Amino acid sequence: MATKKIAVEAPKKENSQKALTNILMRILAVFAASGLSVLGAGAVVGIDTVQAVFLAGLLGVASVIERLARAFLDDGKLSLAEINDAFKSVDKKAN
Repeated sequence: MATKKIAVEAPKKENSQKALTNILMRILAVFAASGLSVLGAGAVVGIDTVQAVFLAGLLGVASVIERLARAFLDDGKLSLAEINDAFKSVDKKAN
C-alpha cells in the first residue's frame, strides 16, 4: 500500500505595513458603519446628530481596538485570523 505525502505550507507572513494599513482602513469603515447606523436615532432622543454619529462610531472602534489589544496580549503578535476575529462583531463577512 502506497502512502501519500502531504506537504504542509507555513503560513504566509503578511507585511507589517500592509497589515497596519488593513487594520486602519477597517477601523475607519467600522467608524462609518457604526456612526451612520444611528444617524436618525440622535434626533429622536434629542441628541445632536453629529454627536450621536461620533459617539456610535467611537463605541464601534473602541470595541474592535479592545479585541485587537486582547489578541496581541496573548502572544505579542496579531495573526490575520486574530484580526478578522476582532472585526467579526461589526463585519459579518470577515473570514
